[in-house]
Amino acid sequence: MKATRVFQLTALALMVVSVVQVGYWLLDQHAQTHEKVRAARAAYAEQTAAAQALVDAGVSAPRVQALLPQIVIADGHATLAPQVNEALRTEERHRDNQYAWEGSFFLLALGTCIAVIARALRAEARVLEQQDSFLALVSHQFKTPLASLQLSLETMALRTLSAEQSRTLIDRMLADLARMEAMVTQILESARLERGRVEFKSEPLELGAAVVRVVAHLEERARQERIKISCDIEPGLYVVSDPLALDVVVRNILENALAAVTPLGGGSIALSARAFNGEVELSVRDSGVGFRPADGARLFKRFTRLHPHGGSGHYGTGLGLFIVHRLMHLGQGRVSAHSEGVGQGAHFVLTWPAAQGQRS
Repeated sequence: MKATRVFQLTALALMVVSVVQVGYWLLDQHAQTHEKVRAARAAYAEQTAAAQALVDAGVSAPRVQALLPQIVIADGHATLAPQVNEALRTEERHRDNQYAWEGSFFLLALGTCIAVIARALRAEARVLEQQDSFLALVSHQFKTPLASLQLSLETMALRTLSAEQSRTLIDRMLADLARMEAMVTQILESARLERGRVEFKSEPLELGAAVVRVVAHLEERARQERIKISCDIEPGLYVVSDPLALDVVVRNILENALAAVTPLGGGSIALSARAFNGEVELSVRDSGVGFRPADGARLFKRFTRLHPHGGSGHYGTGLGLFIVHRLMHLGQGRVSAHSEGVGQGAHFVLTWPAAQGQRS
């Protein structure tokens, strides 16, 4: 990464120097062209003065014109032939236009290179910033369950506990381990999706059954957070998707909804589905923190996180919705997010192709 950055900065510096050099060349050629024209005009002025002197000395006009063909004698006055004067102006314009076109081409090419390199540098800076932020976030989120595990183990090692107390500590440790496992899974899944190392097997799957499985897994957590999950999905709605991808997408969307509602001390999450136009749509509405309407598309970018009070901030790993977006794209589906604003809840819509023969 450092070697690449040095190369980019070096190339950018060379491009800037080249732009300056081309600009100097343009100015120099323009000055030389005008200097040559001035020199030619000065030479013709001397010829005109010589012709006038010959005429004044009594030399005939035909004789003078034979000696100086670029000079015209009319009524005893010597002047530069109009076609010669026009030729000088034409040559001056031709040279100026030639250098202007050539210089503009080189400047455009160099400017394009500078823009590309500058964009690459900005993109690299954003990636480095995201990586630093992500590492700090993951370190913090791993530190919390690790500290809890250490405290539980030290408690069990230092004192004799009753069966109920041991059970409580064991459940807490299992929950901490599950939390760390979920974070590691998200990181690995996002890396695989980013590199395209995913085998996607499409087959007909009943959406309602998949949603019920995920909801059952999250019901205890929702109950502890005083969040009510309602599900209104009629049986018989089949989507075309990968079984694992469907489970991951629904789980991540619901976990995102739970994370959005939890800071408010409770709330609701409503799921519904319908079939139309050869597709099946799953709607997930929550009464959580919401987000700014303009942030709807940005939520699905990697490392984007929601602040507990809405907007962008350090909450979650920033990978769940990115994984949802990638898996939906791989399965020829779509996902979108809408909110009326901070504190107004959120509405996520996931759309899959309907299985063949699916009623609309």
